[in-house]
Amino acid sequence: MSTDVTAKSPAPAPPGKSGGAAADGLLQLVMEGMRRNMRQYGMLIALGLIVALFAVWTDGDLLLPRNVSNLVLQNSYILILAIGMMLVIIAGHIDLSVGSLTAFIGSMAAVFMVRNDLPWPVAVILCLAVGALAGAIQGFFIAYGGIPSFIVTLAGMLIFRGLTEIFLEGQTLGPFPEGLQKVANGFLPEVGPNTNYHNLTLLLGFAMIAFVIFQEVRDRKRQQEFNLEVPPTKLFLLKLVAIGAAVLTLTMLLASYKGAPIVLLILGVLLVGFGYVMRNAIIGRHIYAIGGNLPAAKLSGVKDKKVTFLVFLNMGMLAALAGLVFAARFNAASPKAGLNFELEAIAASFIGGASMSGGVGTVLGAIIGGLVLGVLNNGMNLVGIGTDWQQVIKGMVLLAAVGFDVWNKRKVGS
Repeated sequence: MSTDVTAKSPAPAPPGKSGGAAADGLLQLVMEGMRRNMRQYGMLIALGLIVALFAVWTDGDLLLPRNVSNLVLQNSYILILAIGMMLVIIAGHIDLSVGSLTAFIGSMAAVFMVRNDLPWPVAVILCLAVGALAGAIQGFFIAYGGIPSFIVTLAGMLIFRGLTEIFLEGQTLGPFPEGLQKVANGFLPEVGPNTNYHNLTLLLGFAMIAFVIFQEVRDRKRQQEFNLEVPPTKLFLLKLVAIGAAVLTLTMLLASYKGAPIVLLILGVLLVGFGYVMRNAIIGRHIYAIGGNLPAAKLSGVKDKKVTFLVFLNMGMLAALAGLVFAARFNAASPKAGLNFELEAIAASFIGGASMSGGVGTVLGAIIGGLVLGVLNNGMNLVGIGTDWQQVIKGMVLLAAVGFDVWNKRKVGS
């Protein structure tokens, strides 16, 4: 007697459950990617949360096009300083003189342009050269003299502050030429037909999205060629979508007001240029090497003294650029300009992922750290929090960022 046995095929999953499983899988990928890249994504997520918090708290005022534009203008000089400071910290040093050097360059610019009627483009070149020279002198004492950077730049902070008082004779000096003012306060010109948006800003925004996607795809392919670990495809695509959405949102907000500020283009050039140098150029790898393990870098043939010298020369030139932007924005040079700028730049670097031991950090991280402080300042002003409590909150944010870095190191080490 034979018995027919019919194999039962598994019942199809309900439509809702298959979608839920896919969503759970994607969520697991995201969490795993964040766990492995906590240092890289932690502050970016924190910036998003801070923006969301103040957007709700201010009833949307934080994200008004005019306020976003002002946010860029108000923090431009700190972001410029943060880029240079990040390189200094990655190399294992610190620079306490940048605030005073910023004020000193502003005073020199006023003397050149206001007192002596020097054409502003010539004065700008001279000021950048003086800033580079100041950084080079400090770099020489640090790299070739063997004096700790803390001591050299502390002396520089006092010297440049005193020279600022001498140059300005204790008075505020201005106004600056209109051409220089436009660099710090101006916007890109209107071009093309009337679309209710700033056309040139839209064009630049779309070009930036295309460039970022191209750069990310190229870096991923390069990592795969060297058999390096890369994020899963779904997580990589999610990252591209998030970056594109963020850039597009910023573009639309700026384009619906007066367009992109000119200083934002300067920041973009610095971000792309220094980002490329730190990722791909030999000098960038050497900066990471001397900050991460100086004895090993020396044994590998890295000219640590030359690299340190160039890092401080670069910091001096960026401090000069920040000084010009700051003076032009407020249309005057003041003996009290630049106070605590060095602390803001250092805080932005550490919040953006730099490590006290050196060898860690990115240029983008410096920008993110600066934006965290900028959004905090702007948001707290909008909701009416006093400057006393603002200092307390920013100090707590810095402590939390460095504490997170220490915790992350211990976790990886264990």
